[in-house]
This record gives sequence, C-alpha cells and structure tokens, in this order.
Amino acid sequence: MPKLSDEVREQRRRHVLVSAWKCFSRQGFHATSMDQIIAETGMSPNAVYRYFAGKEELIDAAADEALLVLRETLRGTELTDPAPGPAELLDLLAEGLRRQAEGSGYDMTKISIVAWGEALRRPALHDKAIRFYAEALVYFTRLAERWQATGVIAPDADPNAVAKVFLTLMPGMMVTRHLSEPATVTELVAGLRAITTD
Repeated sequence: MPKLSDEVREQRRRHVLVSAWKCFSRQGFHATSMDQIIAETGMSPNAVYRYFAGKEELIDAAADEALLVLRETLRGTELTDPAPGPAELLDLLAEGLRRQAEGSGYDMTKISIVAWGEALRRPALHDKAIRFYAEALVYFTRLAERWQATGVIAPDADPNAVAKVFLTLMPGMMVTRHLSEPATVTELVAGLRAITTD
C-alpha cells in the first residue's frame, strides 16, 4: 500500500473533524456516537481511528477550533489602525459569530455553547477555556486603553472594567443567536449608552 503524503493525511484528518462537527452541530456531543461520525465521514472505522482515538479527542478538537475562530477575530482588532471603536468592535464580534455559524454543514457557535457545558465537567477543557477568556480579557483591555488614549472613553475610565463588558457580551451574543432574537449592534450600543448616561 503506498504511503500517504503529509498533505493527504492532513486532508483526511480535517475531513474527519468536519464530519464530527456536522454531527455535533445537529445533536451535541453526548447524543452523537462514533458510529454516526464514522458514517458521516464515509470512511472505514479503521481509517477514522487512525486519526482520532475516540469521541473525546474529537470534542477537544472541536473546542479548539471554536476558540481559534474567536481568537482570530480578537487578534484582528490589534492590527487595525485606528483602533475599532466600541460599535465597530461589536460589529466585528457579530461578524466573527456569523462566520462561525456558516461552516459547510456545521455551526461552530452551537459547538462553542455545548463546549462550555463540557468544560464544566472536564478539568483540562475547563483550564483551556479559562486561559482563552483570560487572553480575551487582555485583548479587550488593550483596546480599551487605546480608546482611552484617543478620547473615545473617559480618561478616568477603568480599561479592565470596559473590557469585562465586552468579555460578557461576547458569549451572550452567541447564546441569543440560538435561544432568543439577537440584538442588533445598534440596539446594544443604544442600550449601553442608555444605562451609562448619568
């Protein structure tokens, strides 16, 4: 049997991942079986298990991917000059969520929500989520400091407190996408302005 190239191996590994994400998007982690994932791939069980030892590894990989997309959105804010303002940041977050939801046959925002529940029962995944949100807080704080330096927010504002507002809004925007009618960026900005006006 000819040896597979690294590129082909990576393509097959990705195919297994995407197949798992499709199943997880439809049924969540625990209602999805390895047999269902294998059927979705169209590959033999031995071929699938060559890349992943079992469903738990696929769950971890799904969580990693969900965090990666959010991380890329946040990193993009650091590269923008001038810095995106608060409303523009909400637009960027909403666009990042839209991209996550528009995978080819899967919705990474659904997987993210399920992964939060999984993180509450698995310490390794919990630690990974904690590190991600600590990193996200740093990104938002740096952005708030840039806003402060350019007069977008008050000079006596606490950048860390401002950052925590966006850290809290980010998962809220994801949840309301599926469980309620999501607020528009205009509504969020108007609501924040209304409750912070003295």
